[in-house]
Amino acid sequence: MAVSLLIITHDNIGASLVDTATSMLGVTPLQIDTISVEKNANPDDILENARSLIKKNTSTLVLTDMYGSTPSNIACHLHEQGITQIISGINLPMLVRVLNYPRLELDGLINKALSGGKDGVLTCKMEHPHND
Repeated sequence: MAVSLLIITHDNIGASLVDTATSMLGVTPLQIDTISVEKNANPDDILENARSLIKKNTSTLVLTDMYGSTPSNIACHLHEQGITQIISGINLPMLVRVLNYPRLELDGLINKALSGGKDGVLTCKMEHPHND
């Protein structure tokens, strides 16, 4: 069975990333749920919502925006070895990479997410034309 994604982020970062990735790819090949953590949200309520979302799935990859923040702290309470894994630092290249490999098991999808996130962060250099 396919791995599902749960994205827990500040405000609407997760939903915006999913919308953009879906627009780029034309499809959403995995089950994706997003939870937006608003400034005055109750973390216990969000945790309960997250638990209900992952209970309906066999295995879930949870992606959060920033390690040590409220979304990440909530996600860490969801960790269950082999069934639910958490990666912090979601970015668009990470999400697109994950969505390009919907048939991978959880461990393989974790590797794709990490490589997509890391490989997608680059220094852009402007090449200046030579005037000979």
